[in-house]
Amino acid sequence: MSGSDIPRDVVELRVHGVSGASAAQVLDLQQTAQVAGDRSGGFYRPRPQGSDSSGAHGVTLEAYRWGDLPSGTVARTLAVVFLLPFMLVNVAIWMRPANPGSEAVVKSLCRLLALTLTVLYVLAIAGVALDLIGWKCLSSPRCLAGRSWLSWLSGRPLGLRLAVLALVPAAAIGLIWRISNRPGRSFEAFRAPDEDISASRLGALGQWDAEPLVGRLRAIHVAAAFATLDLTLLLARAASGATAITISLTVVTGMVLVCCVGLLCTPPLIDRGADDQRLDRVTRTLRTAAIVLTVVVLVHLPTDARQWHEGHGLPGYETSLTGLFVAQTALLAALGVVLLCRRNRGATPLYGLGALVVAATGISLAVAYSAELVYRVADFLDRDVPTGEGIATGPPRAYTWAIHGFIRALLATLIVAGLVIVLSRRSRRRAAAAIVAHDYPDAPAEARPRLRQVRDAIARARFTEKLVPLAVLYGCLTGLATATATIGLLGEFPGDVIERNIGLPAGLITFGIAFGSWVIAAIILGLLIGGIFAYRTEPYRRHIGVLWDLGTFWPRAAHPFAPPCYSERAVPELARRITYLVERGDAVVLTGHSHGSVLLAATVLQLPPHVGSRVALLTHGSPLRRLYARLFPSYVDDAALHEIGHRVGWRWVNLWSDADPIGGWIFAAHRPHTPAGTSGPTATVDRRYRDPCDVVTPPSDSVPPPIQGHWPRESDQQFTEVIRELVQRLGGRADPPDAPT
Repeated sequence: MSGSDIPRDVVELRVHGVSGASAAQVLDLQQTAQVAGDRSGGFYRPRPQGSDSSGAHGVTLEAYRWGDLPSGTVARTLAVVFLLPFMLVNVAIWMRPANPGSEAVVKSLCRLLALTLTVLYVLAIAGVALDLIGWKCLSSPRCLAGRSWLSWLSGRPLGLRLAVLALVPAAAIGLIWRISNRPGRSFEAFRAPDEDISASRLGALGQWDAEPLVGRLRAIHVAAAFATLDLTLLLARAASGATAITISLTVVTGMVLVCCVGLLCTPPLIDRGADDQRLDRVTRTLRTAAIVLTVVVLVHLPTDARQWHEGHGLPGYETSLTGLFVAQTALLAALGVVLLCRRNRGATPLYGLGALVVAATGISLAVAYSAELVYRVADFLDRDVPTGEGIATGPPRAYTWAIHGFIRALLATLIVAGLVIVLSRRSRRRAAAAIVAHDYPDAPAEARPRLRQVRDAIARARFTEKLVPLAVLYGCLTGLATATATIGLLGEFPGDVIERNIGLPAGLITFGIAFGSWVIAAIILGLLIGGIFAYRTEPYRRHIGVLWDLGTFWPRAAHPFAPPCYSERAVPELARRITYLVERGDAVVLTGHSHGSVLLAATVLQLPPHVGSRVALLTHGSPLRRLYARLFPSYVDDAALHEIGHRVGWRWVNLWSDADPIGGWIFAAHRPHTPAGTSGPTATVDRRYRDPCDVVTPPSDSVPPPIQGHWPRESDQQFTEVIRELVQRLGGRADPPDAPT
């Protein structure tokens, strides 16, 4: 292709992955300038005065940098860590199988599980403020000694103490309500036009206004949170004899909770658009009623002059907590039954249990967070009480069983993972050795150490497929751990039960629980540190940031307190920019690395036909088939992938390598010694490349070419050649296309 045939109006628009790279890194240039967007998400080009102002073969380079949309400040990053259980349960609703018959049931169960997390959030803070401090510490001279910040409440009536300390969980509810409400409308200006929406569900991402649904869910969860606080206080008051007022308030509180559950079990009703103002009024009225009810309860407690029931802990609290664990166990079991009974015949990603695995993981993490919060505060208040005595006399037994179950599930999964690594190593290395032998048949003898390194890299990358059964195992074990927490209702401790039935010393089990509590604290601290470094240090972000970017890619449809969704801005913004470039006369080559390829896939599905005819697509390191098709079968399936190819006229090339642990092929593997596996236009999409390009040190260097793995490859020769090919397939300069009528 001669220089005169190269179109001068082709824009190569690059979208990075989870690396959070700068615009200069994405463009592989030193001087860049922003041409659209803002500091959180924007479009960049080389500066006009720069000597390197164009890419391969004269195309104009442009980059879309979205890395600060899901992150940005340290405060937002830390918030994502603490809201991780909410995010996981919210992701679970998007992992439902591609079966319309089970959609409503799965949605309802996921939203009920999300509601139990809000209830657990309130119960954990109430356990600290009301049970540990208000009931136990303020009644103990030993606990109050030297704590002037608590002693001012010690001589007050118990009802007044509980009413004052109930302001702590009430403030916590208000705080999370405020946090979830703040970012809701910041992306409105970037919504795409409501036309030419794809038949694929992935193509609707960012097209519909999620704020009405999030607002309704938020009102329901706030109402349930205040009702949970009210019920905790009323059950404690009723333990010494119920009066007509206490019974009436308890009945009204129960009705609020029943209404919350009922609304969440009607997806066709709650999923309606913004035009249904009556439903919005209903949810807001429910929230207002719960707040007013809380005020009434807080006024009732100190004015009731009856004596309180004396006991070890806040009356009714442990029963409420255990009842919540029973409800979570029942909901997880019901979700598992529905997923197994309604899964599609044939290919079943994650055995059809993806939503269950992620939901159970979120529940388990929330239980661990809550138990650790209560345990650490109890440990602080107990001062120098021995560990065994502290566990026996401190937090509710349900939390003790929860920590025991969490550590049990974690250790079992780690042991099985170690066995899988060892047992699968030989087969993975054998397959990797065959690939290396085919890719480098004439490697000299001195390259053998390098060949072993390449073989090991490919073998490690192939372990991704082994994570599927491990994820299912962990999800099932965490669900079982939640179920065993209900044993706390029987008044039994883990050490006593295990010593009586298995013979292990109770002291050893008690030590294991105490150690497990510190393990959970270390995990939380590690998440905090990792979350900070993930958005401040590129190597950390490549390994840790994928969790945040994957979770916040999906809109809030189950839990309103989950972190906000960045794709509601990124996808319409990309679609708008591409449409603008094409309608002014440019052709566009879209290049997406890693998660950037997912953003581009959703974007292409939103492009109108007159725009798609001037667009080509290059994906590399793409997890579309390897991860997203398994995790989200309702949104990324063969139909969606074929529609993407059709919308760009099959001007689509996907580069992948065997050394990549995340990315992979889209339609066919095309590995050495294997048939193509597909025909037609899909056969031209996937192109495998050797990684590294060679195992021999070139004369111009002192080390052999690096193993790229999942790193972007914009500087590679094969990437440049594919860009040249796509430019040729797009043709020459085109006049602005006619807008559709």
